[in-house]
Amino acid sequence: MKRIQYHQYGGPEVMRLEDFEPASPGPGEVSVRVRAAAANPLDWKIRRGEMKLVTGRKFPQAVGHDFSGVIEAVGPGVTLFTVGDHVFGGSQIKTGGAFAEVVVASETGIAKKPAELSFEEASAIPTIGLAALQALVTKGKLQAGQAVFVHGCLGGVGRAAVQIASERGAASVGGSCRISGFPDAGDLGVDPIVEFDSIPTTLTGQFDIVFDTVGTLAPATARMLLKSGGRIVDIVPSAAKFIKSFLPGPYNVLIAHHDAADLAELAQACAKGTLRLPIAQTVPLSDAIAALTELECHHTPKGGKLIITTG
Repeated sequence: MKRIQYHQYGGPEVMRLEDFEPASPGPGEVSVRVRAAAANPLDWKIRRGEMKLVTGRKFPQAVGHDFSGVIEAVGPGVTLFTVGDHVFGGSQIKTGGAFAEVVVASETGIAKKPAELSFEEASAIPTIGLAALQALVTKGKLQAGQAVFVHGCLGGVGRAAVQIASERGAASVGGSCRISGFPDAGDLGVDPIVEFDSIPTTLTGQFDIVFDTVGTLAPATARMLLKSGGRIVDIVPSAAKFIKSFLPGPYNVLIAHHDAADLAELAQACAKGTLRLPIAQTVPLSDAIAALTELECHHTPKGGKLIITTG
């Protein structure tokens, strides 16, 4: 079998498409023949060594987390899935391995793929969908009729958050993006729209939830936008942010986690068309390293996910 892996932490030049021997699924695990996998910034942050406290120093390490495919084998104790099921989800942070022909994942980190979705569409859901849903609902306590502000509303998580908030009955969804993206944000239903780096004083005290999808919104600006009793949610953690989240006040840090029920909810929303996650480019596994390097270094393609297929 083939997969993209690396033998030391570093830049994109350390990635190699190499043969590997797939592990057998252990207790509570399944082995999935990958049909499609989606790239996320998390993938290169891990490869650079930014999370080595979790991933350790044992090599080779495999790249990629979000995938969809067909179950080939199930480990002891697996009760929710059988061989042949079409599934999607994410591999564990420590092991990765989605950019491969076969990946092993926990049964708690996957869900069945609706027939209405292609493997490519399903693979785009996990990381950005879970971050958006859990930020708004788990941390933000979103209720129908509330007003939401999404900082970075045209990124992957931002687009998902705007649509999820609207689907769950938000009275309004405002957001920030670059001026060049204003038309796209308007088409997505964002209103009001403000420039990404601005301090929108005209929106003081208007929002029940302020969701920072990129981790760059100044705390003072976030508080200014917030109604009394509202919540700020940030998905780009740091030590200082964690400390702030433990103190009394509106600030919350989210580390999204795999949850089968959340994945199923997101998949159904995609199947119904109320959640649309655009795909910008699809490449075969054999061409994936070049495409991943371009995405990491030059942020292209823009406007959607990079999807890697295995045929």
